[in-house]
Order: sequence, then C-alpha cells, then structure tokens
Amino acid sequence: MSETTTTPPGGTWSLGDLTVTRVGYGAMQLAGPGVMGPPADRDAALAVLRETTALGITHIDTAGAYGPRVTNQLIREALHPYPASLHIVTKVGAVRDEQGGWPPARRPEELVRAVHENLDDLGLDTLDVVNLRLGDASGPRPGSLAEPFETVAELQQQGLIRHLGVSNATPEQVTEAQTIAPIVCVQNMYNLAHRQDDELIDELAARDVAYVPFFPLGGFTPLQSTALSTVATRLNSTPMSVALSWLLTRSPNILLIPGTSSVTHLRENATGAGLTLSEADLSELDKIGDR
Repeated sequence: MSETTTTPPGGTWSLGDLTVTRVGYGAMQLAGPGVMGPPADRDAALAVLRETTALGITHIDTAGAYGPRVTNQLIREALHPYPASLHIVTKVGAVRDEQGGWPPARRPEELVRAVHENLDDLGLDTLDVVNLRLGDASGPRPGSLAEPFETVAELQQQGLIRHLGVSNATPEQVTEAQTIAPIVCVQNMYNLAHRQDDELIDELAARDVAYVPFFPLGGFTPLQSTALSTVATRLNSTPMSVALSWLLTRSPNILLIPGTSSVTHLRENATGAGLTLSEADLSELDKIGDR
C-alpha cells in the first residue's frame, strides 16, 4: 500500500450519523468492459481500492449490479475488515442482463435479494447507505416510488440498512421518498455540462441532504469544452481537476465519486479537486451548463 498521507480536499459531510470525505471514489470502473465480468488486471483493481484509504478517502460508492457482484467482492477482498472511518454506499433496483443492459429490478423480492447479496459480498451485517435506483439507463422516469421505497425502508427497520437514498430520481420522487422515510442523499447525473438539477441541489442543501453526481466528468463521453480547457490551461491544471473543483465549489452538499481503474488517476482526482477557482473562473465555467 502507498505511504501517501494526502487528505482529499473539500472537507467532510454527514450522511446521517456517518461522516464521509466530500471527495469519494466510485467503484464502477473496477469491473470488466461494459461493467461486466472481472477486471483485466485484478491486482491493479485491488491496488486502487487500497489506495483510497491511503489517501484518506472514507466514501466508496458501489452497486451489486457492477460486474454483477464483482466490484463488491473486490472491495471485500481489498479492504475487509474495514477501517471504522470507511463508509460504503451501494445501490439496488437494477440488475444486468446478458446483453449488458440495466433492466429494473424493483419488486419487493428483488430488492430483498439485492440487499442480502450486497451484505454477503461486502461481508457486512448492515449496509451504511442504500440508494434505490429509479428510472432506466436513459435517465429518470416519472412515477411513484412508493412500493419499492417502502420495501427498502422496511429493510432499514429490520436493521439491515442504516440510511437510505435515491438515485436517478426526479425531484417529485425525491419529495415522495421523504414522506416515506428520511433520506441522506440523492445520486443523479450532474456535471458542468448537465445542470438540470441546480434547483434540486439547492433545496437539498437547505435540508442537509447530500447530492452525489454520477458521471461528474461526463461519464463514458468525457466533458469537452473550450471554456473548461481555457480555465485549466490558465490554472496550469487539467480539465478533469477543474470540473471536479467546480462541483466542490458549487454547493457544500455535493459529494464526489469519480471512478477510475488507475492508481495514478485516483491520486490526481483526490488531490486535483482542491484547485481554488476565482470568481472569473466560475463565471466562465458557469456558461457551459445546460440549465
């Protein structure tokens, strides 16, 4: 394991009674191509996970659908028994099909099975945070989440889950979830170029609920912007670091979970997000979004 003692920028945030670093790590890319099957280099994947704790990261995001079940098993192999400071956030509500799709799996029996599989694969008795994944691969979809969210809330009451969240959700679904049980986070697609959740982020911040953008760097199609590149050049940094720093600056309730299968990139993400952006930088970057 690296002897690095770097502390991620951005400070910490409380997910209920759990304190996590605002710069976390998303484990999706540790699985094989298309987030299916084992990694091409298992030792490299384990090294990335071990480096997260060496860097002081205390928030790892995963899901049983990654692999499927591959990333959770890698996390257990690399880090179990877990440091007391480390908190793992997982998702239920989707599975994988043979074509690599992400069909929904939100019937009560499917959610119960998914929670138990997460517990088994991670080697835990209780999951720190479980996000209910809604919508589909193309984004959020309207409709009530009552039945599936009531199911995960019941599993929480049974002591299998500490805290709940929702993922890929509309603002209306976030509001509905909060009428059923408290949530500590919302995980939606959001980045410099996709700003559709601006109002939701501010509403959640006022209620001390975290917002966790997935695809913070554009996902499978990296962010491309002349303005982003210009700011990065001016700061002698990279577009990736600028995009992450902008998210940390955007609102104190935003938590980052950039993913990578490279120790080098993990270190760059963990430290690069600490750039100081001036008002002029922020003004230039804000023009990119599609609000």
